[in-house]
Amino acid sequence: MGVRKKLRANELKEARKNTYVAKLNGCPTSPRKMRLVADLIRGVEVEKALSILKFNPKEASINLEKLTLSAIANWQAKNEDASIEDAGLFIKEIYVDSASMLKRLRTAPQGRAHRIRKRSNHVTMVLGTNNLSN
Repeated sequence: MGVRKKLRANELKEARKNTYVAKLNGCPTSPRKMRLVADLIRGVEVEKALSILKFNPKEASINLEKLTLSAIANWQAKNEDASIEDAGLFIKEIYVDSASMLKRLRTAPQGRAHRIRKRSNHVTMVLGTNNLSN
């Protein structure tokens, strides 16, 4: 490995130490429905986001609640000695991308068929800290 490549790899490694990411791949909900719930918690503190998701009636909120808990666990794995309350965790980024689509046929009148597209999505969540020391 060259010197420049090694330096760049070390820079990226240092940058990843302060990012806390969780991903949900292939969730069988349409991206449009998932974005409605994701927009509710973007930029919100983690404790408040969990309470929003817990009392939201949409099914997508269940998956996002699990994803938020996973992101918190990822933060705890990197910061074993710190407490969550003091860190001031908030949802820095959350974005929903479309994933693969299952294409099915539904019968239609007069011997025809209509296509049904069962959509799925990928969700990526990045946590940030309000702590001034980081």
